[in-house]
Amino acid sequence: MTKLTLATHPFLLGFDELERLVERTAKSGNDGYPPYNIEQTSDNAFRITLAVAGFAEEDLSITLEDKQRVIRGRSTDDSEGRVFLHRGIAARQFQRSFVLADGVEVAGAAMENGLLHVDMKRSVPETVVQTIKIKKG
Repeated sequence: MTKLTLATHPFLLGFDELERLVERTAKSGNDGYPPYNIEQTSDNAFRITLAVAGFAEEDLSITLEDKQRVIRGRSTDDSEGRVFLHRGIAARQFQRSFVLADGVEVAGAAMENGLLHVDMKRSVPETVVQTIKIKKG
């Protein structure tokens, strides 16, 4: 018996790229740092919030790479000449990737109290009805 996957289901034609994207995302290795929230702010909008304490705006970048929203943080080590008795605040680089559906775009980004907010919006596509003429063979 053949296992049906998303790309091989008879009613879902042309979704093989989506299946590869899901597999790649599952293997992306996001290690849980930094912690984040995703919240729906309206029917067609949502917000990704990352806890980026210790990062300045110039240490962060938000890019779109192959249908993925990639958020990176690169902080500089300012510990030279300092003696820590305990160091529990992470000062490491990170990369977080989020797969975006077609039509989802960044509406804006802002830093507030050590949190990076990335607002996303989905444009609602128009309903299109197309009639295909059948030729006699």
